[in-house]
Amino acid sequence: MAEPSRRNDRPGDPTPGDPQTEDTTEALDPQEAVYRALHSERDALERALTLAQQTQRFGEADDVEAARHNEVALLKDLDRVMTLIRAAEIRRSQPLARRWQ
Repeated sequence: MAEPSRRNDRPGDPTPGDPQTEDTTEALDPQEAVYRALHSERDALERALTLAQQTQRFGEADDVEAARHNEVALLKDLDRVMTLIRAAEIRRSQPLARRWQ
């Protein structure tokens, strides 16, 4: 039986040579650029949200209240970004679909 890998990095960490994580010089479609920017923003919000939650659990008493308020704002922003991502995914999967305006 093979021994499991003992890698220390997280599964989401960039891998050298991975085309999804490397900066590319190819020209991107503007919609694709927006889609990628939304995912970058989502990732940053999720990391900040994790930090706020950890501060609430393990932080000093005066930091906990600020972290609660920060978490509320981050959750609202994350909801907004996820809605935009869902809309972008629909536009990508159905490019000729009728747009409601």
